[in-house]
Formats: sequence, C-alpha cells, structure tokens
Amino acid sequence: MSSRVRWTVLTALAGALLAGTWGCGAGTGASGSAYQDPHALPADTLTMPMDEVGTYGGRFVMAETAPPRTFNSAMANESSSYDVTDGRLYTTLVDYDNASQRSVPGLARAWEISPDGLTSTWHLRRGAAFTDGHPITSADVLFSFEIYMDDTLHVALYDFLKVKGRKLEVSAPDSYTVVIKVSAPYAMLEDVVSSVYIHPKHVLEPYYRSGRLASAYSVSTPPESLVTSGPWKLKQYVPNEKTVLTRNPYWYGVDAHGHRLPYLDELVFLIVPDQNTAALKFDAGEVDALDDVKPENYARYEKGQKAGNFTFYDLGPALNTNFFWFNLNRVREAKPGKKIGQPYVDATHYAWFSNRDFRRAVSKAIDRDAMIKSVFYGFAVKNWSTLTAGNKVWYTPDVHHDDYDLEGAKKLIAGLGWKDTNGDGYVEDAQGHTVAFTIKTNSSNLMRVGMCNFIKDDLKKIGIRVDSTPLDFNSLITNLRSDFQYEALLLGLQSAVPPDPGMGQNVWRSTGLTHYWNVKQPKPETPAEARVDSLVAANVGTLDMSERHRTWTAMQNTINDECFVMWLPTLVYKTPIRNRFGNVHPTVIPHRIIWNIDRVFVKSKARA
Repeated sequence: MSSRVRWTVLTALAGALLAGTWGCGAGTGASGSAYQDPHALPADTLTMPMDEVGTYGGRFVMAETAPPRTFNSAMANESSSYDVTDGRLYTTLVDYDNASQRSVPGLARAWEISPDGLTSTWHLRRGAAFTDGHPITSADVLFSFEIYMDDTLHVALYDFLKVKGRKLEVSAPDSYTVVIKVSAPYAMLEDVVSSVYIHPKHVLEPYYRSGRLASAYSVSTPPESLVTSGPWKLKQYVPNEKTVLTRNPYWYGVDAHGHRLPYLDELVFLIVPDQNTAALKFDAGEVDALDDVKPENYARYEKGQKAGNFTFYDLGPALNTNFFWFNLNRVREAKPGKKIGQPYVDATHYAWFSNRDFRRAVSKAIDRDAMIKSVFYGFAVKNWSTLTAGNKVWYTPDVHHDDYDLEGAKKLIAGLGWKDTNGDGYVEDAQGHTVAFTIKTNSSNLMRVGMCNFIKDDLKKIGIRVDSTPLDFNSLITNLRSDFQYEALLLGLQSAVPPDPGMGQNVWRSTGLTHYWNVKQPKPETPAEARVDSLVAANVGTLDMSERHRTWTAMQNTINDECFVMWLPTLVYKTPIRNRFGNVHPTVIPHRIIWNIDRVFVKSKARA
C-alpha cells in the first residue's frame, strides 16, 4: 500500500453504448412507462462502470426468508436488514466494487492519506442529497460517525472505530471536507469508512439526543418519513409480505450518458417462509433471482436454464459460513433472578460447555464428509474459519482444527469420567446428569435444520443426546442478542465487505457484539481470548501484509484450539438469475446478486 492514496472518478465501459430512454413492458411487474428525471443533476456526479448503458423501467424481485428488523442501518445486525439498508437505502464515503474487489469512490469523490498514515482527508460531492432533497454535507458525516462511535448504542461497527483503544477523531473544516485522524497506522481505515452509512442529521438528531435512536426508523416508520442517502428509498413495507424500494430522485450516480441511476423503477424483497416457497416463486416467475438455493435443487436448475430463460451461475465456495457454539454468556446487567457475572445457562450445562475437552469431543464426533454428501448433496467444502476457501487473499487451508475422529471423541468423553451407567445409550456426568443439550436454528433455512438433525445423529454415537429446535428468525435473534435463552445455536456469518480479517473484529474481540459464545466481555474471560484480542490489535495495526497474514493465522489457530465454535461445511454457491436483465454480475462477495442493482436494467425483448 502506498503512503499516499488519491482516488478520482474513472469510468470504464465495455460493449455498445445506447442512447435514450424507453418504457419497458418486459419483466416482472414492468412499469410500461419511461422515467422522466424531475431534478437537475448534482454538480459532482459519479459515473458508474457497467457493461452497457441501460434503459429505465421494470423491477427486480428477490426472495427473502426473513423480514427486515429495522430500516436503520446503524442498528441493523442481521442480513435481512443489511440487504435492504446497506448500499441500497444508505450510501458511504467509500464504496466497494465486488467485480474489481477494490475500494472505489462513493459520497467522497476523492481522498488522501498522509505519508505517516495518521490523517486522511475526504472530499465530498457537491450537490449530493438525501431522498427528501436535503443536501448531504460534512455535518451528516460527522453525525453518522458520532452514532457509530456511541458508547451506549455500541453498534456492530463500534469496535472497528477504535485504534489502540482510542476512537477515530473526525472533524470537518468545511461543509464538503472531512478529516479523520487515527492514533496509529490502521490497516482497516478505508474498509471501516466504507461501513459507516450516512444518516440524515436533520431528521435523526432529535432522536439521538433524546436517546431514542435505537428505535428510530423501525419497520413501522411510514415510507414518506424515512429519509435516506442511498440510490434507493423506501416505497412500501408490508409486514411479512414484501419490502419495496424505488429510486432516490436525487441520487448522484449516473451512467455514461449522464442519465441518473437506478434504472429500475422498483427493487422488491418478497418475504417468504422458507427456501421451498422461494423456489416455487422462482419457478412461477414471481421472483427474478434466488440468493439461497438448496443444493438438492442444483441439478434441476442446471437442467432448466434454457427452458426457464435464466442462467445458473456457479460462483465457487461461498464466503458465508455455518457453525454452532455453546452459550458461555454471562449476565452483564442485573436482571430479575440473575446476578451480574452469573452464566445464563444453568450450572450443569455451563460446566460442560466451558470445558475445552467437551467442545473438542463434539467437534470430533461430526462426520463432515458425510454431511457434505447428505445435507449438501456434495456441493460443499470443509471450512475452519470465517474466511472460507472462496476468499482468494485470506483463506488459510492448514489452520488447526478438530475434524471427524470418532475414537478420539470417545476418548475425550471417557477422560471426563462420563459413562453410560443406566444403559440408555447416553452418558452421565459425575453428578449423574445425562449429558444433553438443545440446539436451535432458524426454521426458514432447511439446510441448517438438516445440519442440526445430522449433528443429533452423530453425537448420539458418543453418548450425547441432542434435541433440535427450529425457530422463526426473529425469535432466534432475540435469543442471540437479548435474552440469551439458549444452550447451543447453529447459524453462520455473512462475509463482511471487504472480506478482510480486520472486518471481523466484532467476531474475534472479546468485547465484540458478534463474539457469539460470550459477547461484550468487560475484559477477556479466558487466556485464549486475551491472546486473540492482542492478535487482532496487531493485525489491524500494521500495513505489512506478511505480518497481517501471520497474525491472522495465529488468531484462527487460537480460536480453533479452544474449539469455541464448531465449524461446519460451506456451500459451493450457485444462483439462478433471469436472462432478461442487463449488467447482472453475481459475485461470491455479498451481496452476491444485488451489489450493483443500481445499474441493472430490463433488456428489450430483442436483447433478452
């Protein structure tokens, strides 16, 4: 990385450039009328790279198996909300181009980083505006950083905005310049800046000052009251049915002919109960792409491409992960019947879950090769980290891990002194308790439900009884984030963007909100977690890539040696997308399908 970085807007276009606009009669729910831009373009537009200049009209429909929980990007903590908010409803100073895998200009038209790496200066676009036409200025940027760095809100990005324990120092010498200072060189600066989504100070400041920001911009907020900064604005939300976005009429992004983006009239997230329903909607032509296809359906989609007029894209191993963990969370604030420091699970389960040999035995008992053949129908790879084989830069194939070793698992169980004394097939601990736990997952994801059932069968072989409890996603998130009423959870993580280990600080740091097995520790509660905290700091505190790779490997090894999470296979990702859309570029980096939806358009029948 050079000591001085400066971006200017560059546009590379390939293919034919077509002039004019037209009404689109094709596609799902096409509008049939041409869009007429009601406003003058801003002084500083951003010309977006794309294969071909598109045309206005139509809509693109995605299926989602969970509804958004908020339209407030700062408070979002789950992909069903991120998919709607991040990059759609809100913009950032810096964007990330999935195709080129590099940071590109966003609200900032250019920026510089000082030779010592401690000061960066960001130059904002003049004329950029929120969906209500109010100008976006440095005041909104400062306000947004204040939200993300707020100690009380402690949003998911909170820990990223500190360098050696000190928050970023953000100032604005004028309305279109932002200066960010760090206390030490910070490898993640551009990446972190690209994750601070710009919120409207003129709307949200009263909520923030009165302590109500966490509940602001809820899903019950009327669309006309939801002022946002991205290429899209909320048009309609029908609970458990659909979320509809339409173009921001003041957006600063344009094509090579100076036509304002997005091209589409609407982006629709159709909320369905599960993957089977999503597949049926796609087959019926009600959905234009599927982002969550069951591997058992891969062969059918492969064969049906021509007849269905879609392409089934093979993107390789996903950057998404699957894993489960045991609840080691402790009470941080006094609650009825709970004392500070007391585990949320009962003493018996906590004694098991906090024992490294127990966790390792569980991991060794899982036959992942058999799971790939059965649950994944062969379309998966083993995985031992948040950064999977799909990550060409950071994947580390030889990290420590506990793979299938049934005899090794049995020896660990025997070493704990656990035996099946009553002949029921399950072992008891020294106090006579049958060793058993309940594992929860989201019922809408049938593949995860299948993994839970597979784990249940495998652990029975070493005398551990497992009960599987699928739940609706919102109940699961409440267990995960609020009440901690669970014994084990099977979920996963969607890769951060950019897919860099430093973007996983909230997972790895003991203080992190997604350090799932024991979140927001006031100080590290195990020597291993203290070591990981130190390694995280070293990883993001240097620009030396060889050192970053070394510390990243050490972080993974430490977590895996402790077996804090039980890693499960990662799907080889394939997705069907209708051929009638232009500028479609699915990537393995999230959001895999709609990362460039502002440039996607409905083709004419002649080109479809």
